[in-house]
Amino acid sequence: MRSLKVRFALLLGGTALLALLAAAGVLWSIRLTENVIERTLAAQHRLELLTELSGRLAQYGFAAIDSISNPDAPPEALSVTRDRVDEALNHVDDAIGSGMATSGDAEDRIRYVARTRPLANVRAARAMLDRQVTLVRRESDPERRKTAMQGALNAFGAMTGPPLSLLIEAERRGMIAGSEAAHTLSQRLTVASLAAAALALAFLLVLYRSVTRPTLARIEEVRRAAGAIGSGALDTRLSVETRDELGLLVANVNRMAARLARREGRLAADRAALEDTVEARTADLRAANERLEMVDRSRRRFFADVSHELRTPLTVILGECDLAQRTAERSGGRPVDHGPVFATIRKRAQRLKRRVEDLLRVARSESGQIELDRRTVSTVAVLGDAVDGAGSEAARRRVALELEPGQRDIEINADPEWLRQVIESLIDNALRHATGLTRIVVSLSERQTPQGSRAIITIEDDGPGFPGDGEALFERFRREARAGETGFGIGLALARWVVDRHDGAISLGSAEQGRGARVVIDLPALDDAAVTERNGAGQERIGAA
Repeated sequence: MRSLKVRFALLLGGTALLALLAAAGVLWSIRLTENVIERTLAAQHRLELLTELSGRLAQYGFAAIDSISNPDAPPEALSVTRDRVDEALNHVDDAIGSGMATSGDAEDRIRYVARTRPLANVRAARAMLDRQVTLVRRESDPERRKTAMQGALNAFGAMTGPPLSLLIEAERRGMIAGSEAAHTLSQRLTVASLAAAALALAFLLVLYRSVTRPTLARIEEVRRAAGAIGSGALDTRLSVETRDELGLLVANVNRMAARLARREGRLAADRAALEDTVEARTADLRAANERLEMVDRSRRRFFADVSHELRTPLTVILGECDLAQRTAERSGGRPVDHGPVFATIRKRAQRLKRRVEDLLRVARSESGQIELDRRTVSTVAVLGDAVDGAGSEAARRRVALELEPGQRDIEINADPEWLRQVIESLIDNALRHATGLTRIVVSLSERQTPQGSRAIITIEDDGPGFPGDGEALFERFRREARAGETGFGIGLALARWVVDRHDGAISLGSAEQGRGARVVIDLPALDDAAVTERNGAGQERIGAA
């Protein structure tokens, strides 16, 4: 047999044949057992009916004696017992007929004939006793009646006793024979089962030695070879002994090992070349990273140097302005009114200094050196400084910049410079990016929540609105400016960072009219009690000073 299909078909066919034979044997043994049990139960049933018939006959005899001894007794008692005897006879006749007359076995038919004759004698004895009772009841002499009745009963007992004894003995022997047959059948089935089990084990042993064990041994060899190949032993080879399916599998395993050996060689060469390429690219990336770090350090140093170089002369200018103003006020002669000039110079210098501080603050934010100086401030004052700082640029672009302070000022705990720069940066973004812009409104409102009062700062314009997804604009230093536009580049990412550090939230959306951009900053407000307490503490400190 060169094919595993034929071997496994033989194995499965033999197993199926054993299963069918076992099932047939089980069914045959069950059928035999059922026949034996059925005959035994039928004999027991007939024996019970015969016992009942014997009792009915005795009752009938007693009823006959009672009817003769007592002429005034109603005849219904004798009639009832007679009917019961007839009923018992019919039951016995039916049991014998159903168990033996319809059977195809010749022995059963012989037994049926042997049992019907005694039963017929019993019926005849019952009829004879019935006639004799009628005759005896007509006798007027008591002694002759008694003698006649005694003779009738003796004759009735002689005619019914032997047949009943014969029938009862026959059924008893039938029960004994059934029990012996069941015992004999059990012994035969036990021997047959042991013989069948031995034959099945022998057959399975032959199939195992001829089919299963050689196949499993070859599969185990293939498994060990596959494990060795998987562990890296690509020189592993198996001997092809047969030309069946396992032989083809062994040949394929050998070819697979050969192909893997060739591919491993090519892979080693490719890996070496890839490592050289990765090393070269890593060197290039390291050099590019160093250049980028150098550029970044130069940029941050430029911001710091510019801020430092601009702040120093501005400090001197502001100091000279203050000194000149005090000198002019203290001169004894007629002073020249340079106050407005000095005020303008001071205002411009303050604005320039604020720009320099903003540049320095942005430079520090790039290096992660952000510090907040939070204190109680007026929200309207911060918004006013931001609007004032962006007013000149708005006027240059011919954009109306308006401040709506709301119904009342709101005190918040914040860093005024950082918050002012965020508001001013948002206004500057609107001025630089919104095409066709004509109006910017900075408004302040108050909203009550279960957690307390909130200050709502809104910067709204009538431009085209935010492009695309507004959340993408919160990326660090993301800028949508056109070529040539200036600005700090603070970005919405830094604005969100500052607002988050103030325990607030910033969101982007569309204006209420459906056109334009809208930026909403939500900050926690100080309640009136906290503001009063802080103002009182400040007054006490001023008084103590």
